[in-house]
Amino acid sequence: MYKKLFIFFIIMVPTLVQSQFLDEFNEVNINEWFFFTGDGNSTMDFVQKEDYARVLIDATNDKHNVWWAIIKRDVSSFLDLSKFKDPDFELRVEAKVRVSHAPRRINFMINTQRTTDYHEHLREYDIPNTEEWHIISMTTKNLDVIPGDTLYVQLGVTDWGMDKYHVDIDYYRADIADVYKSGPDKGEPLIYHPSVPDVIIFSHRLNVAQDATINSDYPDVNFNDWHIWENELNIPILTIAKNQWAILRWDFGQIGQFKADGAGLLELTTHSVLKGGDYISTFGQDLGMEFGKVRVIEIFGGDSLWKQNKVTYNALFTEEDTSKIINGQMVFDTEVTEVNGGKNYITISRPVLQRLLDGKTKGLMIKPLGAINASFYASEEPMGGKGPKLYFNTKK
Repeated sequence: MYKKLFIFFIIMVPTLVQSQFLDEFNEVNINEWFFFTGDGNSTMDFVQKEDYARVLIDATNDKHNVWWAIIKRDVSSFLDLSKFKDPDFELRVEAKVRVSHAPRRINFMINTQRTTDYHEHLREYDIPNTEEWHIISMTTKNLDVIPGDTLYVQLGVTDWGMDKYHVDIDYYRADIADVYKSGPDKGEPLIYHPSVPDVIIFSHRLNVAQDATINSDYPDVNFNDWHIWENELNIPILTIAKNQWAILRWDFGQIGQFKADGAGLLELTTHSVLKGGDYISTFGQDLGMEFGKVRVIEIFGGDSLWKQNKVTYNALFTEEDTSKIINGQMVFDTEVTEVNGGKNYITISRPVLQRLLDGKTKGLMIKPLGAINASFYASEEPMGGKGPKLYFNTKK
């Protein structure tokens, strides 16, 4: 009897030591979390359900889809912060989640009262469906925490669209983990705004197969002949403006049978950019800095085999519910170079790239974020080489 108890105790000790903070949302600790929204015009609530918690978000009154909603908790009292003096130990957070809309990204963020770089310990996770629970985790790297600090853990939702959404959380845990023993993170942590690599690292360079502009003010008109007359040449361009957007489609052929190996890059070559506006004076620093960019969006529905000389707004948006045609959450928001001939390289995450290869994502749409008119060279550009391209790697 004593031998069995001793063996049981030995087995349980590692679990007791490692599981330093765990909230299973069983109506005990939910009030210890605080929650709030920022930017945009969304509201949220955080409520107890049966054995799980739910983040409720209402973004129906938001105009620009530039909002965020987070839950946050101080976990300092649960952890021995002195352990972070040992470089072998980092903070590992883990949650089991389910989402109302997919695919959508959610994120973890770790910070203290001394944090200045809020992106350093921020990772996003592409959640592919609404039916299943998904376990995601993140392990920090060189987390700067000392005894006496207030250590916060967060779960965030950003820019999902202009509708009502929810995220269910079955549990949230935070451990001080030995990075050499804890194993890989669960899910696929995506770096927020990763650095852009040299295109030489990519084995595939694929020119766009079809590209065009569509205009919601003239929904039945084809604009494939959109151009500028320059140096006695007719230069085909893709112009992004308030009600005019570019759409791009690729033919992957046999490549589509392979798996995406890491993130890829979308290349757009600038023809010209018209922009301005003191957004910060009107909206404040955090929200104002988001404007004057372009937004890359996945196309899910509509005519998947559209041709650039035939496609129109109504031909693409075959349903009144645009959320069935395009992803409400963008792939990436980016500044664009204003130099004629300048290259814009936009990260396409591995999950999005895989959806493109699989045909689940039919193409990409480029829209303005703010009062910006940006023109990029189209695939028919007469000198060649300046049209949209995808760079990526694959594996079997």
